[in-house]
This record gives sequence, C-alpha cells and structure tokens, in this order.
Amino acid sequence: MQLPNKIFFTGVPGSRWSGIARILENIPGINTSDNNDNRVYTHNKYSGHTGAYFGERMEYNAWLDNDYIDQAWAEPGGCKIVKSHDWAYILENIKPRFPDAWIMLVYRPDFTSYSWWHEAGAFNIKYPNYSWYENSTKMMAEIAIQNNSILKFAFDHDLTWSSFSPRWVKEQFGYDLDFDFKHHDILVTLLK
Repeated sequence: MQLPNKIFFTGVPGSRWSGIARILENIPGINTSDNNDNRVYTHNKYSGHTGAYFGERMEYNAWLDNDYIDQAWAEPGGCKIVKSHDWAYILENIKPRFPDAWIMLVYRPDFTSYSWWHEAGAFNIKYPNYSWYENSTKMMAEIAIQNNSILKFAFDHDLTWSSFSPRWVKEQFGYDLDFDFKHHDILVTLLK
C-alpha cells in the first residue's frame, strides 16, 4: 500500500495518541527524522513523547503550510506523521490544503484522558509544551472541545471507529506489526 506524504495525526492530551504514533513509526516508509534528543519526554509507565509536535506554544505552530511543516524533519521524503492536538480545531481545513494526506484520529473519553495526562506528568511534562492550557480546569475544557471536534469530524465523514490493533494496522496500512495494545477504551479511525 502506498503511504501518503503526510498523516495529520490528532488526539487529546492523555489519549495515549503519542504511543500509537510511536508504534506506527515502525512501518517502513515512515520518516522519523523529526526525532532528536531535544524532542523527548519519557515516563516510566508509558512510551512517552518523541518527535515534533505542532500547536500553540509548541516548537512549531499548527499551520497548514507544507514548507513550514517540513522544517521539523531533518531528512526529506517518506511519510511524515504530523502530530498536533490543535488539528482537532481545524480538521475541515486539512483536506482542502493537503488533498492527498491522510487524517488519523484517536479518541479516548474525556475524563480518562484527563486523568492519564495528570498521571503522566501534567504540567511537569518537559516535552512538548502544555503551557497554553494554563491550568487543569482549562485542560479539561479543551479536552472536551477537542474530543467533540474529533467525533463530529468522524461523524460528518462517515468514518468507522475501531480498536487499535495489529489487525487494524494491517487493514489500513498494509503492513504487519506485532505489538500488544491493551487499552480498549481507545478508538482510532483514518480518513484517506
């Protein structure tokens, strides 16, 4: 299966979307040259954050500009997983600007995501920068707004939600990955 040049990838803070992105980075053809020592956060209970994140007060803004986005990668080519919580606010604007790109959505219920984000470090997370969310009250409100936008976009485009699994990866990406993902409250979908 031919991968696109970009996959716009979104999920709310605490949805474990970063762990899913890290699993997908094992697919041949995924460009991981956005990974470097300055773009890492690890937590002893989960796989952590790696690579470029786009969004308000992040290293890169969530701008739908091809050249701007590509600056985050050290090497050209391949399929770039472009991660941002902020894509949730502008999902309808992505396909008109990037018609060949895929959009991947990760959904996990609001409070479960909020709780996990706090357990994983909350505002002490060193990368990426969550200062835009200001406090826990605003974080919970933005998680709800982002999840509602994600669900509405999926509904408007008649997308089917599935559990994230090796079978789903095989069906959507055409590649066999062997991994164990035990979080059955997390759903994924993909607009190609």
